[in-house]
Amino acid sequence: MSTLDITAPAFAPRVPATRLRLTARGRRVLAALAALPAVLALAFAIVSGGGALASGEGGAPAGAFTQVTVLPGDTLWSIAQDAAPSADPRDVVDEIIRLNALSSGALVAGQTISLPVDIASR
Repeated sequence: MSTLDITAPAFAPRVPATRLRLTARGRRVLAALAALPAVLALAFAIVSGGGALASGEGGAPAGAFTQVTVLPGDTLWSIAQDAAPSADPRDVVDEIIRLNALSSGALVAGQTISLPVDIASR
């Protein structure tokens, strides 16, 4: 007579992990995909507004601005309303932030900021 012993194996065979191998063409494709957002942002900046800024369109000479010293209690909103009462203060505040390269809307008394000359004509 024969006996049959049915038992599960003590361990599962391990499948070796494969390494990702990039060819030269694969590296070029990944580099192009990584650079794509920067290229698109640059193209959008050129198409959307860079041309008008470079041509100096608008009534004022290119780069014309006035200097204002911030007084205690002044905010960007109050300065924008004083500079261009007939314009939307949100647009004027945005222009002031871009012109002065401000990282936030916080101002310090005694700070000198620049205002575009053409905002008073709005």
